[in-house]
Amino acid sequence: MSDSLPTIPVASAFADEVAQRVREVRDRIAAAHARGGHGQEVTLVAVTKTHGPEAVLAAHAAGVLDVGENRIQEAEQKRAALPDLPVRWHLIGHVQRNKAKSAVSFDLVHGLDSLRLAEALHDATQAASRTCDVLVQVNVSGEASKFGLPAAEVPAFAEQLRAFHSLRVRGVMTMAPFDAEEAMLRRVFAGARACAQDVRAAGHAADVLSMGMSGDFEIAIEEGATHVRLGTILFGAREG
Repeated sequence: MSDSLPTIPVASAFADEVAQRVREVRDRIAAAHARGGHGQEVTLVAVTKTHGPEAVLAAHAAGVLDVGENRIQEAEQKRAALPDLPVRWHLIGHVQRNKAKSAVSFDLVHGLDSLRLAEALHDATQAASRTCDVLVQVNVSGEASKFGLPAAEVPAFAEQLRAFHSLRVRGVMTMAPFDAEEAMLRRVFAGARACAQDVRAAGHAADVLSMGMSGDFEIAIEEGATHVRLGTILFGAREG
């Protein structure tokens, strides 16, 4: 890896604003952890979708080492522009089976939600002679608009995943309903925490609980989140 960082121009005002927002968010993360939490460490994943490579650079300059992207093509463009930037890339959006070859190049795939996708990811990792860290995506709320397995199906699915030795099942990811009341948020996040226990019971490490976005990350942390996926609160409204 080169010692030099990319020379993509980043406006100082933008970088300063991101740094200030990161500091504020980290303070809120610490406060939420102090109020509740389950003794877990919390990783901030900066979601830079629709923002350019300068957002990734600004986040990295502010000390954020984990970057989340929803779309593989957009992520690949940024990774190509920032080949030597020492960050971990998270694929947090829905993964189509025909994109499995590209998906397994990410440090963590958050959206494993079917046996057919597991097979595709396994085949891609086998072909590349590598392993792939994945999270089981669960749909605790039951919203038709969201991807993910129903909570009741997680134990059997986790058992089936034992056959895919190139996939390392690191835990669970979920999304709560947008603008839900606190009681609903807590129910969803607690449900995801229970699903992570089911995954561990099947023999997987399951040390990651990815949940919480800009509007609800503090409650997610109180309910045990280890990874929070934040975009708007760090970078402002999405572009495009």
